[in-house]
Amino acid sequence: MNAFELHNPTKLVFGAGKVSQLGGLVKPYGKRILLVYGGGSIKSSGLYDDVLEQLSKIGATVHELSGIEPNPRLSTVNKGIEICRKEKVEFVLAVGGGSVLDAAKAIAAGALYDGDMWDFTVHKAIIQEALPIGTVLTLAATGSEMNGNAVISNWETKQKRGLGSKLIYPQFSILDPKLTYTVPVNQTINGIVDIMSHVFEQYFSLTTDIPLQERFAESILLTVIENGEKAIADGSDYDARANLLLAGTYALNGTLPNGVTTDWATHGIEHEVSAIYDIAHGAGLSIIFPNWMKFVYKERVSKFVQYAVRVWNVDPAGKSDDEIALAGIEATRAYFTRIGSPATLGELGINDEQLDRMAEEATQFGPIGTFKQLNKDDVLSILTASL
Repeated sequence: MNAFELHNPTKLVFGAGKVSQLGGLVKPYGKRILLVYGGGSIKSSGLYDDVLEQLSKIGATVHELSGIEPNPRLSTVNKGIEICRKEKVEFVLAVGGGSVLDAAKAIAAGALYDGDMWDFTVHKAIIQEALPIGTVLTLAATGSEMNGNAVISNWETKQKRGLGSKLIYPQFSILDPKLTYTVPVNQTINGIVDIMSHVFEQYFSLTTDIPLQERFAESILLTVIENGEKAIADGSDYDARANLLLAGTYALNGTLPNGVTTDWATHGIEHEVSAIYDIAHGAGLSIIFPNWMKFVYKERVSKFVQYAVRVWNVDPAGKSDDEIALAGIEATRAYFTRIGSPATLGELGINDEQLDRMAEEATQFGPIGTFKQLNKDDVLSILTASL
């Protein structure tokens, strides 16, 4: 096990009706608020009115930025930064899913930076200060509600890059499972894949003697597998929605990587695909992850054997380690297919025209991944297998 430090400053407020606490949670940070959200779903569900009612109770002046894209764009983030500077915004409130939260984090960092926010994503600058952020989550997926990470797309250059800092952890996040009832089925499916993929990136590691971290990860995977299909079948199943929501938070709130060398190559590859084709992140991960698994599993077959047996109940009797490992990978693919997630890039209308560019971009700073370091040719092989 590696040495580590853990500190998570986000206050998690979980349960039905917890939006009623929003005003009190925002109040200590000021009254000039930027409200960030996506499309019209929070209005049709009544959440928008509930949020404004809470903010009116503390006498807040609310400025709005709507229309955050599923892959939030730099151009939209810059609009939010401009509002913050012009209106002297004191607090950024994100209401929506992970994309909305990511945009809010980028806005919060960019508003106090005398330069281009994109500098944070290309290692030209480090976040030194940021506006405080709060979130009301409406989708189980990214874990952005309890971490200091965000991913932004530059649509003009077809690049998708991340930024991170302890300064952009939300001050609080409200998680009410009932707010996820109206999430469309396809978004629920993408969220399930996203959560599982976050766990994979931290579970498939060369670090040894980490039984607690492994079982944490396996328990999240089993919880998602058990509750995912229930949530798809019945969107208003409170227990299924609650379990998915909490699983999404714990998958990426800093619990799993303690003492562990993590990977993140698959996310890097998928970012290049969605940067060009603007596909849903979960859909891209559903396609790429099983192919990454097949490409790297021999680096540590025993970990994939453990995964197959513990998570997918693969019977090891009479099978070689390779056969057990591959059975676990196939079980992963079968689950993604069963819940309605794509298996090939071709299903999304993507051909081989941009594969070389995507492989080049994914490895522009050198090999990616730690379970197996991948160079451009390796990434190209995984993308080709994903067609």
